[in-house]
Amino acid sequence: MRYRSVVALLVLAVVAFAQAAGAEVDREKLLKEPGVYATFAVFKVGDQWSQMDKEARDAGVADVKKVFLKHADKITVDTHLLRGLSEKADFFLRVHSKDMLDNQNFLVDFMGTTFGKTLKNTDTFNGITKALNYVPSFPDDLKSELKTPPPQGSPYVVVVPIRKDAEWWLMSQDARSAMMKEHTDPTVAYLKTVKRKLYHSSGLDDLDFITYFETAKLDDFNNLVIGLLKVKENRHNQRFGDPLLLGTIRPLDEILEILSR
Repeated sequence: MRYRSVVALLVLAVVAFAQAAGAEVDREKLLKEPGVYATFAVFKVGDQWSQMDKEARDAGVADVKKVFLKHADKITVDTHLLRGLSEKADFFLRVHSKDMLDNQNFLVDFMGTTFGKTLKNTDTFNGITKALNYVPSFPDDLKSELKTPPPQGSPYVVVVPIRKDAEWWLMSQDARSAMMKEHTDPTVAYLKTVKRKLYHSSGLDDLDFITYFETAKLDDFNNLVIGLLKVKENRHNQRFGDPLLLGTIRPLDEILEILSR
């Protein structure tokens, strides 16, 4: 009886371990919490991929999916298609985790696949999410406006890396807050059509910020950026884009199918 009890406990332990190992990370939680590391990895597909026969490409695609599954308990990955809207790159991955090492391990495995070995990594941006720095000092009416629910299901994505000048960082917190209040005012009109997420990159990359946007209305995004270019805070942007990534949000299977044509 004791032997059977021990075996039963071992079986339960193995099952529990397998379930834990196969559990996916909570994506929604990672996308909302501060202290989450993000890596934007941008790729161009080499000619050798299209020159492979279909069987080899199918095997390569299967290996890519295995890598995504292998790391699903530590990271979440969003896939975006650039091909057709950019001559410099074909797609990019937005990777989130609680530890930058997990981002690196995933991308090393991804780039080690048959498909990954045909890619050129054209750009990589790294950042971390933080609690809002300036909003607590904003007027209550503006704070209320900023609680407008963001749009959902938007097909377009825009990524704009930003670097500030030294003068920006030498300003007092109050001076920066006043400029960021002026920066925020013209964005209110677009809260219902443009979703925004900010990543802090100082010390983690050659950037200071990565700004990530989703929208179904590129005309609204265009007008939003024009409004932001008119405020005083823009004078302190040494870099705005370069590269600016414009693409569409697509599932992994669809992107792999398109890139295998």
